[in-house]
Amino acid sequence: MDDTRHPDPVLVTGAAGFIGFHLSRALLQANMPVVGLDNCNDYYSPQLKRDRLAQLQPWPRFRFVEMDLARAGDCGALFAQTRFSAVVHLAAQAGVRYSLDNPAAYVNSNLVAFGHVLEGCRHQQTPHLIYASSSSVYGANRKLPFAEADPVDHPVSLYGATKRANELMAHAYSHLFGLPCTGLRFFTVYGPWGRPDMAYWTFTRKILAGEPLQVFNHGRMGRDFTYVDDVVDSLMRLLPKPPRPQPMDVQPTAASGAAPWRVFNVGNRTPVPLLEFIRLLEEVSGRKACVEFMPMQAGDVHRTHADVSALQQAVGFQPGTRLQDGLKHFVTWYRAYHNC
Repeated sequence: MDDTRHPDPVLVTGAAGFIGFHLSRALLQANMPVVGLDNCNDYYSPQLKRDRLAQLQPWPRFRFVEMDLARAGDCGALFAQTRFSAVVHLAAQAGVRYSLDNPAAYVNSNLVAFGHVLEGCRHQQTPHLIYASSSSVYGANRKLPFAEADPVDHPVSLYGATKRANELMAHAYSHLFGLPCTGLRFFTVYGPWGRPDMAYWTFTRKILAGEPLQVFNHGRMGRDFTYVDDVVDSLMRLLPKPPRPQPMDVQPTAASGAAPWRVFNVGNRTPVPLLEFIRLLEEVSGRKACVEFMPMQAGDVHRTHADVSALQQAVGFQPGTRLQDGLKHFVTWYRAYHNC
């Protein structure tokens, strides 16, 4: 009889999503069991989500659960039935502009559901909860680069406000119940198997189809584009390193305090002007873009730029993918996936 004990699985919520899929695959490649959870909603193509899952389901250590985390009873039952070695909560209602028309989706998916995950982790005494925050929490901040200790009191979108609320909710659970929580402020993640609502996907589709690109704020914008493999690397490095409480006399900041709670930026450290981004897409696709300049859209910010020194110091994180290389990988995947 084989007495080998299998480790408890990692719960990855949003496993059919972009980052969740890539993380689940990396964990499986590291021989770690994964319970992947997703509600597979129709915010964007459910078929893309099913196609991602089809890449994971052949792995014997992968189990998929289709569930809406906003349903408290279902979420509670999941935590009661399965003990997790860690929880990586990536499920959320994404997108800044969509929040202007569908605010209820953000309340349910980003606030109610996250509250249920916190409760599940609390009662199970989960060793480490990592959850997705966003660079959107910096909102109207003007100081660059954005650092975790900067004030984040002026969100310019409901999406950003819900992500900041997640950080505060996690801090309360860390303080009250000793739950180790790490929040990651992702900066414009891109790459193969990405999200169709993101600009890099939309621009690629339109360039290849010969359609004009709508470029907001007349192109006077910049983003800190972060390749998905670098994001997964940060997650894999952080997973075995839950935050520890600091001395009670340490002055808390927007990113750390006495509770076992930390917040980190995950970015590429190199903001790229939007027009340069389009030029690189033209280069890797071999097509010329037709650009239509548009005014600034509500909820957008002019520029993002991540200070990742705290994450470098904590786990040795070093983003290593140049934008032109990452875009080349994405366009190659896009053409193969769409047979174009």
